[in-house]
Amino acid sequence: MEPIRDDDAEFLASLEERILRAVELVGQLRKENEALESKLESASEARRGLEADLDDARRENARLANELDSMQAERKQVRTRIEKLLGQMDLLSAS
Repeated sequence: MEPIRDDDAEFLASLEERILRAVELVGQLRKENEALESKLESASEARRGLEADLDDARRENARLANELDSMQAERKQVRTRIEKLLGQMDLLSAS
């Protein structure tokens, strides 16, 4: 068996250093990936909550629009009845 030459030792040391840096980088990237996945899940939950709020607001808007239509129709009926009553009062006062 031949003794390890200086060139071979330097090559092995360089290779070992690069492997250790790669392992550290992979570990760091995994942690960053986990953090990003957690943020993504939080954002997804927030989005679902906002979508539910938006659905509630749309239903409330539709309900209020129906109520407004109903009140406007009722106002029109009341106005028509009052105009009829005023017309009858005018006939009574003219006689």
